Amino acid sequence: MLDFGIDKIALIGAVALVVLGPEKLPRVARTVGHLLGKAQRYVADVKAEVNRSIELEELKKMKTHVEDAARDVQNTVREQVDSANAAFGEIGKSWGGEADALGYGSVDPLPPMYKHPKKNWRLKRGATPQWYKQQNHVRRHAQSGAARVARFRPR
Repeated sequence: MLDFGIDKIALIGAVALVVLGPEKLPRVARTVGHLLGKAQRYVADVKAEVNRSIELEELKKMKTHVEDAARDVQNTVREQVDSANAAFGEIGKSWGGEADALGYGSVDPLPPMYKHPKKNWRLKRGATPQWYKQQNHVRRHAQSGAARVARFRPR
């Protein structure tokens, strides 16, 4: 980059003072300072964008490596499960009629599907007995505000 020393900056300032004059020099210096600040911010933004793109590429590479490793693990697990199923199948074939006599042959491979009990939560009864609620003045029935006011209105 450019190498500016104190002597070169003083020379540029003296030339600017002669060319521009003492009235316009502060305004021009302020404008040059703003433009240099904008240029520095622009360069910093470009550097940050380049760094973000490099990090994004690294993350993409890491993601592909992790996906490949997961795929390899999945394939090895699938191979092990298939070999275990084949071994159990051979054991079942070698037992022949003994498996049916012991009740192993009639077992379904899948358990029955879960069936929701279809209970109505509004009909659920509380565990607290009614006599206890009545004794301790616990409200047992929902009542609107107007009905409550009418019930306790003095006559």
